[in-house]
Amino acid sequence: MQQPLIIDILTIFPEFFSSVFDCGIIRRAKAKRLVEINIWNLRDFTVDKHKKTDDRPFGGGEGMVMKPEPIFNAVEKILGTCNREEYAEGTKVILLSPQGSVFKQKMARELADKAKRLVLICGRYEGVDERVNEALVTDEISIGDYILSGGEPAAVVIVDAIVRLLPDALGCPMSSVRESFTENLLDYPQYTQPREYRGMRVPEILLSGNHAEIEKWRRQKAIEKTIKVRRDLLEKES
Repeated sequence: MQQPLIIDILTIFPEFFSSVFDCGIIRRAKAKRLVEINIWNLRDFTVDKHKKTDDRPFGGGEGMVMKPEPIFNAVEKILGTCNREEYAEGTKVILLSPQGSVFKQKMARELADKAKRLVLICGRYEGVDERVNEALVTDEISIGDYILSGGEPAAVVIVDAIVRLLPDALGCPMSSVRESFTENLLDYPQYTQPREYRGMRVPEILLSGNHAEIEKWRRQKAIEKTIKVRRDLLEKES
């Protein structure tokens, strides 16, 4: 029996995830035991009576910084160690941060194929004490060049992108193969019933039954769409 991918999310707002993983593909993947998702409240791992998870930055400056103790304690509880060199094979401890490598489909595919356990640390405020990065983190990931209030929305994006790529997560396995970004191309246009709607007709080629010609048409349209909207994808390929 396939072992589920275990995903642990460390957050100071566990209520953010109260229902977000209980619908659609992720709910079905959980029911099939393809993935196990655990939400951990960092306040449960604090070392003071006020359950404080942040403090002012040394050296001055605006805002607050997330303290290292709760994160170290949580990782040690989850993995049995807070020494990065002792992590089990296939374990990734990921800090979600705007300073990280930008998350892309290729990265999602690699994590879906190779990871056995993911620990996602949701950053907040002005950032996380750098000692977390130095000692615990294997990867630092951003979902784009913009600032969020915290890493919680990023965690949802990353979990969704990875889980749908797990074997048997989708009803049609080819759905994750033939879609945007798999070949540095955006997806081709899709049509369904009715054949004509408000004067707009489905392209005749899609009704022809000539699968070879349909494939040619789809690829051409994917290239045209990519040139129009995301030319940078083609430039990276060249």
